[in-house]
Amino acid sequence: MTPFQKLAGLVVLILVLMASAAGVTWQVQDWRYGKQLAEIGKAQALAIAEAGNTARQEEQRRQSVVNKEASDAREQNKAAGVDAGTADAAGERLHVEAGKFAATACSDPGAAQRSASATRAAMVLSELFQRADKRAGELAAAYDKARIAGLACEAISAGLR
Repeated sequence: MTPFQKLAGLVVLILVLMASAAGVTWQVQDWRYGKQLAEIGKAQALAIAEAGNTARQEEQRRQSVVNKEASDAREQNKAAGVDAGTADAAGERLHVEAGKFAATACSDPGAAQRSASATRAAMVLSELFQRADKRAGELAAAYDKARIAGLACEAISAGLR
């Protein structure tokens, strides 16, 4: 064998050893980083699951706040409806009494002419009073509903923060 062939063989041997060392190093790095990547993947999966659980609990808490406030608002609306019914009944009794009073307001036999016009005026005033009272009741009921809804909305908003 010539010295050139020996040198070429030695170079080839060194190259083969370097290539196999690089391959082994590559494989070891792959195993090491593969384990690290697997651990990172597990940690991410746990973090995603925990974030999902946290978000679900927060959504349930918020829904509970909304449901509670809606239930409270319904109860308040029922109470306001009962109060409005009571006020309407009292108003009706008052209207009946006002009508009776208007009919007998001017029953002085000495002032017959004046009595007829006074009776008409009392009847007109009684009718106006009845209309105004009815409208006031409607407005009060609408105000009660709007107020209850507004307070429920504020409570829900505060509960969601």
